[in-house]
Amino acid sequence: MDSMIAAAARALSVGQPLLALDVVALRNDPHALALRRTAMAQLQQYERARALLQRAARAFGADEELARAKCTLAEAEVALLMRDLTWASGKLAGVAPIFERHHDQANLLHARLVEARRLLLLGRVAAAIDVMALVKDHGASPVPIALAELTRTELALRQWRAAAARQALGRAHAAAAASQNAMLLAEVSNAGAPLERTAARLITGRSSSPVRLEEVEALLGSNMLVLDGCRRGVAWSGTWRSLARRPVLFTLAHALASSWPDDVDRESLIVTAFRTRRPDHTHRARLRVEIGRLRSLIKGMAEIVSTPRGFVLRPAPSAQVAVLEPPIDGQEGALIALLSDGSRWSTSGLAEALGASQRTVQRALSGLMEAGRVQGVGNGMARRWQASPLTDFTTILLLPTSLAGP
Repeated sequence: MDSMIAAAARALSVGQPLLALDVVALRNDPHALALRRTAMAQLQQYERARALLQRAARAFGADEELARAKCTLAEAEVALLMRDLTWASGKLAGVAPIFERHHDQANLLHARLVEARRLLLLGRVAAAIDVMALVKDHGASPVPIALAELTRTELALRQWRAAAARQALGRAHAAAAASQNAMLLAEVSNAGAPLERTAARLITGRSSSPVRLEEVEALLGSNMLVLDGCRRGVAWSGTWRSLARRPVLFTLAHALASSWPDDVDRESLIVTAFRTRRPDHTHRARLRVEIGRLRSLIKGMAEIVSTPRGFVLRPAPSAQVAVLEPPIDGQEGALIALLSDGSRWSTSGLAEALGASQRTVQRALSGLMEAGRVQGVGNGMARRWQASPLTDFTTILLLPTSLAGP
């Protein structure tokens, strides 16, 4: 490696992309192109960075598989920054054996961190946990250690483990300070914001209060029966039952929990759950069926008892009932949560993260744009979507999450 390449690499390692460009801007050899890509990515010129990477990869010969693998890894990171979640993850998986074969532990570590971050954006928490279990950052330099701890912080947040998130964030800050990288220090500082902001609204009886993530974590592990309107499920004493794919059951559970300790009349439940203003005997029969399904699903956590006029929720002995409401109203909460990270998303990336069709996402975006909550940038296939970062509360509980495997 010549002195100019080494100087540019040092400048990039401490977050000084303009200084690096001064050194290699006029060079077109593969190593210089790769470094220019990193500089352009740090300056958020992602399309230009991707083009430079592709040029660099073509310039490396067939016998330079390690250099080409580094370009593939860099392209995967750029795709992640562009929120291009449809970029082939198989390419990223293919470079790990190359790094292992060449004993390149630094890039192997980075490849696994990029994959874990991609999985977290997709809401695939269990798969991200498996990838992070392979991460070995002992003895690494401060920058990759800080990035690994930032990923562990985000993973803990997505699991609603506030204490673990604070610990990982502390280690990330120490590593970032040791690296003397100003951009990395700023990223670490911003990563702690979800812990300090309101995460949801807690409703118990007739009182409502804002709660932070640490309070939510304690609440979900307590003896209180919690109807979680953020992630659409029921929690009690560490047990979780998801209703995310059972919208009628969730609506019924929400109505019963919101009215506790009082009952809810049958007509009100039918109107709320089945969206009809003229209930008849068929709706009443369907209500009995759905209530039976809900009883089975929350068995051991609570009972649903018939009353002369309707149904009432009866939690476990000595337990109370609370409702956890999202910090923002509306069915597009997960979409806003993704867009509020400050990045520009494509509809395909949003659809991939939400597990929905692009057409569904486009309809939701159109409604949000009319309401002034999101904005589109560009036209046609290059159109990207973004929303202003939220500063009053965190949307961590609204992000799409699957604890299932890949």
